[in-house]
Amino acid sequence: MRPTRILFLLLCSLLLTSRTTMAAEKDVYDVVVYGGSASGIIAAVSAARSGAAKVVLVSANPHLGGMVTNGLFRKDVGRPTVIGGIPYEFWQRGDAFYQQHHLNHASMWNTEPHIAEQIFNDMLKEANVVVAAGCRLKEHGGVKKEGKQIVAISTEDGKVFRGKVFIDATYEGDLMAFAGASNIVGRESQKQYGEYSAGVRDAHSEHIKAYDADGKLLAGVMPHREGEIGDGDNKTQAYNFRVVLSHDKKNQVPYPKPAHYNPHLYDVLLGRMLAAASHDSDERLVKGFWPALAIASDKADLNYADFVAGSWNYPDANYAGRERIWQQHYDFIAGMLWFMANDARVPKAIQSAVNEWGLAKDEFVDHNNWPYEIYVREARRLVGDYVMRQQDVVDNLTQPDSVGLGSYGLDVHPVQMFADEKGEVATEGVPQRTEQVRMKHVPYQMPYRILLPKASELTNLLVTICPSISHAAYSTLRMEPQYMILGQAAGAGAALAVKNKVAVQAVDIKALQQSLRSGNAILEVDLTQFKDVLNQ
Repeated sequence: MRPTRILFLLLCSLLLTSRTTMAAEKDVYDVVVYGGSASGIIAAVSAARSGAAKVVLVSANPHLGGMVTNGLFRKDVGRPTVIGGIPYEFWQRGDAFYQQHHLNHASMWNTEPHIAEQIFNDMLKEANVVVAAGCRLKEHGGVKKEGKQIVAISTEDGKVFRGKVFIDATYEGDLMAFAGASNIVGRESQKQYGEYSAGVRDAHSEHIKAYDADGKLLAGVMPHREGEIGDGDNKTQAYNFRVVLSHDKKNQVPYPKPAHYNPHLYDVLLGRMLAAASHDSDERLVKGFWPALAIASDKADLNYADFVAGSWNYPDANYAGRERIWQQHYDFIAGMLWFMANDARVPKAIQSAVNEWGLAKDEFVDHNNWPYEIYVREARRLVGDYVMRQQDVVDNLTQPDSVGLGSYGLDVHPVQMFADEKGEVATEGVPQRTEQVRMKHVPYQMPYRILLPKASELTNLLVTICPSISHAAYSTLRMEPQYMILGQAAGAGAALAVKNKVAVQAVDIKALQQSLRSGNAILEVDLTQFKDVLNQ
């Protein structure tokens, strides 16, 4: 039986106390990083290597690495040549591990979660970063400020971390929000920043009926689309779990059947399957609905089951509310796997393919082989003095304060599922093909400014995963390699702010860029090689 989330967090916190090096409250760290994501780890290592003498990484999750160690091991790399510095070093270490142990490894960009976690732990130890794992920021009174500066953060277990500069590397942007930084949840309208891909998008019909035989809407389908095309809203794209599967029978455990299993939650999915089965071959049908490709050690990273509309309340929810949403996603996605593997209505070709796999026995071993973290594709976003926009990733590709490169296409998962005017299921939120083709992984520069809150609000905080960027532009930047690149930039910027005793907004950009280049970061690329795409 699956442990409750609260019990799991308490047990792991106790087990990992021995690895947490604590300083007395009177001690002050140069840099305090909150968030055990890959971005947070890279930020902490970067700060330490850049000269910050005392760096602490505080993580709510007892296991470090964020989504990189929670199932997302088939990385959304985009153009590999834009990745350098400490992030590239991480993947080099992973590649070396596979070669040393003669393990199957499709690409250097694919690193199994338990291996990635060990590499991250090694990097933190080598950099002498203090690690406080299993320490969650207090929801109320967890941030102490003096004027426009954060002076300390407190965690639920009573620990206090005083610092000179702080970095928020959480997926939710909790530290920045609790500290009072301006932020937004959802989608801006097209009019706000003049972005073509902003706001509510055109819908895509699934060509299946939105109503059952009794005339009731299928589960998860709304009676109509909320909002007109281009309108802003506070909705977020769908989340899921990046479940790790094994094709090796010796390394499998069965799919779990959740306590609240409801097969009718998957009537839309079943409708899609049956419609496709009427005209597809078995091979094509399986590829369309079960893309479980072995990418390392006969294991797969399943990025398939989106819980549309289940994420809308997550970003601003309190901790208890997020736990409930976590459980709802578990019930939905574990139930979907059970449905596909066992329901007699599922086409046999799909069911057979699904049952060749099982949960990987050697991953998440203290959590019933299920990822610890939900895949938060988008939550809060900082609103700083500068907001990066779609134009900056499509047309205005260079920035004077570049601290790294992005290259992925515009990528948004469904936001709404509703009945269209024909009474068919339609999904909305995904950029249209014409919007995505324009990019084709053309690199763009990410500016230091997006890491910064408004100077009138906070002067010693940097934000790496929830930076100052619009929803449309965030759809390309929201990839783990870019989070990690921004983590290196934030760590180096924080070290310079400490060294020179200046606000993070006053860090000398040329000195920061020099520091990053000395750490093998890639800040620019020759765009003339992409002139054919850019001229389209």
